[in-house]
Amino acid sequence: MDHLRRTLGFRDLLLIVVGTVIGSGIFIVPATVLRQTGGALGPALLVWLVAGVLSLLGALTYGELGASRPEAGGLYAYIRDAFGPLPAFLYGWTTFLVIGAGSVATLAVAFTGYLRQFVELSPMAARVVAVLLIALIAVINVRGTRESASVQNWSTGIKAAAILVMSVALLASGGGGVAAAPVWPAAVTPGLLSGVGLAMIGVLWAYEGWQYVTFSAGEAQDAQRTFPRAIVAGTGLLIGVYMLANVAYVAAIGVDAVQASDRVAATAVAARFGPAAGKLIAAVILVSMFSAANGLTLTTPRMYYAMARDGVFFRKLAEVHPRYGTPAFAIVAGSVWAAVLAASGTFEQLLTYVVFTGWIFYGLGAVCIFAFRRREPNAVRPFRVPGYPVTPALFVAASAAIVLNALFTQPGRALVGVAAVLTGIPAYLLWRARAAPLTTASDAS
Repeated sequence: MDHLRRTLGFRDLLLIVVGTVIGSGIFIVPATVLRQTGGALGPALLVWLVAGVLSLLGALTYGELGASRPEAGGLYAYIRDAFGPLPAFLYGWTTFLVIGAGSVATLAVAFTGYLRQFVELSPMAARVVAVLLIALIAVINVRGTRESASVQNWSTGIKAAAILVMSVALLASGGGGVAAAPVWPAAVTPGLLSGVGLAMIGVLWAYEGWQYVTFSAGEAQDAQRTFPRAIVAGTGLLIGVYMLANVAYVAAIGVDAVQASDRVAATAVAARFGPAAGKLIAAVILVSMFSAANGLTLTTPRMYYAMARDGVFFRKLAEVHPRYGTPAFAIVAGSVWAAVLAASGTFEQLLTYVVFTGWIFYGLGAVCIFAFRRREPNAVRPFRVPGYPVTPALFVAASAAIVLNALFTQPGRALVGVAAVLTGIPAYLLWRARAAPLTTASDAS
């Protein structure tokens, strides 16, 4: 078998979007956003809404790209076809080395932190559990795309339903925190604007992850129709869930208590329904982090598979398992590296330095649409991004703002991150010198 099977439908793609984005952020980040926006509910909600809309602009842009180029590799393939193999490889290299594997490691280690609310774990036992969780997810994904997508559907459905039930229950509990909350600050000050900017960057990161579904477009059924619908609908659903949860927290315990909590969801539920109910949130977060890690393992190996088929990564990663029909070696390679990072504890510093660089490539991916529109004006486009060229331009501007903010506020850390990305150049030259691609860009689908 040379190609991946197309087994993912609209529901699968939509739940990949939602499940990969929602990890633990919505249970924690709202407190930070309220503190940064001066404790006023209006600016805080506006930040969540604007960041969600900017993410939606990116989803609309990628919807056109995915519908017109429904192949494995997604964003990697768009950059490769628009700007050449080197920048595409640097994105894949950074994702494999740090962003993808580091994110899975982060989720696995955080999983053990919440598991401690139910069982005692020594530091060594926690690392073993983190590695075993990564191994379990790898096995699920190796055994079949359909099987791993079903696990993703159920786990995402459980956590999304739990967040909605929690939000409705907190709103119905009658805390009255929204009515008592200050809606807008008395004056717009430079400090407030600076805080809004910081909060916006943090919330954009909370929404980050919807683009991973592009890697699985090559396994989508009727991709030209289902892919754009799924990525747009999934991102829209995230906006609704995030907005509802933020209002619910404030309604239950008020602005001051939200700002003071490092685990706002658990605090709000425990305050309204008792300490025992707070443990339910820990259980939901465990499911949420498992779902996010599974979503990453379901999607990112498809990019490593595409890189290997282009002859710029380990050749073995281009193989499709003859029985399961999955890029098994790509899944195992990414999972083994994630387990190494989780066991060694080195991922946190790596992610801190490098994660912002992902936004360079997310913005570059959106720029691809201008290149393709100019180069192929008469190409069939089953889905055309509404509001072109403003829609992709706004997303590119938001991506640039995140990158520039990192460069100006943390220049040393940002430069280390950029240097880590550039280490991919000698690796790229080595692979290009040693191997020819298995496919060309035109027949990779």
